Amino acid sequence: MQIEIFQAILIAATSVGSALLALLLVSMVNARRAETAARVATLPVLEQTVFLFDDQDLVDATGPARALLDASPMALSDWARLCAFVAPRFEGFESTIAKLAELGRIELVSKPEEGRRTQIQLIAEEVNGLARITLNDPEAEGRGVLVDGLSQRALEDELDLLRVTLDRAPTLIWRQDETGTITWANRAYVLRSGAFAENEEALVWPLPHLFHMEENPRHTGPRRLRLDDGDERAAWFDCHSFPLEKGALYFALPADATVRAEKALRDFVQTLTKTFADLPIGLAIFDRARQLQLFNPALIELTQLGADFLSNRPTLYAFLDRLREARMMPEPKDYRSWRLKMTELEQAAAAGFHSETWMLPSGQTYRVTGRPHPDGAVAFLFEDISSEVSLTRRFRAELEQGQEILDMMSEAVAVFQPSGELSASNAAYDRLWGVETNTSLTRTTILDAVRLWQGKCDASDIWTSARGFNNRLGQRAPIEATVRRREDGLMIGCRFAPMTGGAMMASFLPKGVVTLDPPTRAVFDEDRTVTVLAS
Repeated sequence: MQIEIFQAILIAATSVGSALLALLLVSMVNARRAETAARVATLPVLEQTVFLFDDQDLVDATGPARALLDASPMALSDWARLCAFVAPRFEGFESTIAKLAELGRIELVSKPEEGRRTQIQLIAEEVNGLARITLNDPEAEGRGVLVDGLSQRALEDELDLLRVTLDRAPTLIWRQDETGTITWANRAYVLRSGAFAENEEALVWPLPHLFHMEENPRHTGPRRLRLDDGDERAAWFDCHSFPLEKGALYFALPADATVRAEKALRDFVQTLTKTFADLPIGLAIFDRARQLQLFNPALIELTQLGADFLSNRPTLYAFLDRLREARMMPEPKDYRSWRLKMTELEQAAAAGFHSETWMLPSGQTYRVTGRPHPDGAVAFLFEDISSEVSLTRRFRAELEQGQEILDMMSEAVAVFQPSGELSASNAAYDRLWGVETNTSLTRTTILDAVRLWQGKCDASDIWTSARGFNNRLGQRAPIEATVRRREDGLMIGCRFAPMTGGAMMASFLPKGVVTLDPPTRAVFDEDRTVTVLAS
């Protein structure tokens, strides 16, 4: 009996414990649910982006709305900041919002954007004379997204850094969509465009175009464009374009310094051109690519190529080809050898000083000189030396004729410069003294000559006088004497006479019968003029 009672008590106690445990579990579950519900209730709910404007003055705005305005610092007023964000996304926003008082309510949908499944909605309502503008993003679904605080702060810091960097960049930067409309620009562009001024709070949107770019926005090469602000001096920019998925990104780099440098270079070249304009020598300067960069009017006159051809800046080989066609250079035997010769001319001129003389078919003579210039350039000088060559030829002919006259004389003659060096002699002198002065490469002086004469003749005082004749000061009188040659006893009349400029002439006349064919005799006057008389 006692065992049965104990079993009953044990069963009853177990049942009560199970019930209490069940109640404890239920209470814990309910507490967890209550805690979860409380946590969910405290989750941040994303406020709507709502603006309340009185005309263009902001009366009130929600937190997200003010954050949106803070993200657009390029404008001076809240309405301008809002337009800077809304106008590029909602087509015809400004013209439509102007009818709000008339319509009472306006609903707009943003342009489709890549990567977004839905479009932003804009609802504008008139409430007691105020404009209430609401922006809705269907993807947010009315609730905020929880993110890590440090990550969010890092993103905000990076965004602020990028915004400030682009906002302070002196370079003009802007973006255009595929229609050519400006969708974004940095502060430098906005200020330069005059979209707003200090006494104006409204921002003109869309922003005006400062530069008229080419129709093809995918052209990435830089283009030098001029921006006229109405000032006395216009500004120049090197504009670069980079294609995007929809539209293009543009950078305008200031190029005023480059333009001024190029202008200074052009002025310098013009100054050189004016300086070289009066030169009788033709000048042609070719750059490293062997393209004509500078020439003067004398080149046109000498080459007869024409200003039109030279102004087109031909290459060196085109220039030489035209010279060949105009017969202003020596006629080549064949074209291949001529091209090879012109290549050698160009290489020689680029390596150092090079000069050639061109005998033209017209009878003219040109001296062509090539000189290297810095940075691989080369300059060619064309000089007409026809008169110089003609004068040289005539002078050479006169010298040859004078030498021929001396050689025809029976009297041996030798002329010594004031320095004592032998400058001229005739054939009779060479035969008389057994020398070859015309073919000898050695330098002969009066001392060498006196030593020769003295060695072949008997002793005489005239050799000492002849040795110092050139060194005498003041007026010099002629010296005459007769000497005897040892080898054959021939008597020779010697005469040393002064000449103009301090020179001296030594003449030797053998004392004997000299037979000429036909027989002639020569008489020298006081002025040294020779008269040939027939016997």
